[in-house]
Amino acid sequence: MATILRSRERDFKEDPNKIDNFRLFSDVTRKKKGLNPKNLNFDLRLLNPEQYSAPYHSHRFAEELFFIISGSMTLRTPDGLDIVSAGDMVFFEMGDTGAHQFYNHTSEPCTYLDIRSFIGFDICDYPDSGKMLIAPSFEIFNKGDKAAYFDGEKEVKEKWDKLKDVKISADNGS
Repeated sequence: MATILRSRERDFKEDPNKIDNFRLFSDVTRKKKGLNPKNLNFDLRLLNPEQYSAPYHSHRFAEELFFIISGSMTLRTPDGLDIVSAGDMVFFEMGDTGAHQFYNHTSEPCTYLDIRSFIGFDICDYPDSGKMLIAPSFEIFNKGDKAAYFDGEKEVKEKWDKLKDVKISADNGS
């Protein structure tokens, strides 16, 4: 079935939980129509003047393609800054080399289509703040809090002994 998202039906709403300088708007028309893509995720975005799209980040398991529909904004990547304008497309590969952030340096809003692959989960890395985000649960962790694989696993025998006591008691009917 085809779902048409008509331009006259656009309904831009501020993305929830945003803070000053990161006021991004997304068209909620697809959600209103119940359109929930499984593998091809997309949003029509509106970035107002003097706003950033999101913190500088990369995706470990998703690729992104942005198509600038109207306006202009500054793109930040590991290679530096560049201006993108209406008609430009920007592809971001997975991993650190695909890190990106937009800033609207103009006095006019910038509208763009954000298309990204989605395989059910993703991990985003935030180089400026040392965080990582797990999607779709949106759990955020400081990467400095990394733990070794066997941290907290030293008492495994005692844990098993307690479980054996519970199992044996259950088998004996007590």
